[in-house]
Amino acid sequence: MNLVENLEYNTERSKLIIPEYGRHFQKMVDHAVSIVDREERNKVAKSIISVMGNLQPHFRDVPDFQHKLWDQLFIMSDFKLDVDSPFPITPKEVLQQRPEPLEYPQNHPKYRFYGNNIKRMVDVAISWEKGDMRSGLEYAIANHMKKCYLNWNKDTVEDSAIFNHLKDLSDGQIDLAPNGESLTDSGQFLKNRLAKSNRNGTNNNNKKGQRNNRGKKRY
Repeated sequence: MNLVENLEYNTERSKLIIPEYGRHFQKMVDHAVSIVDREERNKVAKSIISVMGNLQPHFRDVPDFQHKLWDQLFIMSDFKLDVDSPFPITPKEVLQQRPEPLEYPQNHPKYRFYGNNIKRMVDVAISWEKGDMRSGLEYAIANHMKKCYLNWNKDTVEDSAIFNHLKDLSDGQIDLAPNGESLTDSGQFLKNRLAKSNRNGTNNNNKKGQRNNRGKKRY
């Protein structure tokens, strides 16, 4: 009966400052804070840091690893631990500062279904000298644009529409229409997409069948 009465419930315990280290580790830090003798307190703090390092051996090669551990120790003590740290103690106010919001690149391409990478490829093609390599890259870009168009729009598209889009994206510097170029047939792109979809569906069905057959007796 006494054992039941002395049970501790999480709802009655203090909130863990860094839950990853667990309740017992927090108690070790609290004990270090309560030690009166400074020399003994420093000794216990170094022991705690050693254990913290052993719990995260995969971070040993991370720059300033030891400094991070000491920062975490002070955080877990709510900055009440008075010990001789080998590193400058980071102020509580600094650690609690919110990071500055990251700027998100606001790209608004004219033809969104092609994606931003197509525009980058077009810019690279424009920077090349005219010749066989540039012509090959321009043709490859046009073919990829046709594939992207079919993925997000219709089941068919005229090559002339792709050429017009490419000319527009390149500010008139790439024009394949006068060359009489013919891109890969739309049906071939759709056929490849269907074949890929069927392969993925077959693989998923095989995996489901393997899971369903687990544990079954074989005679």
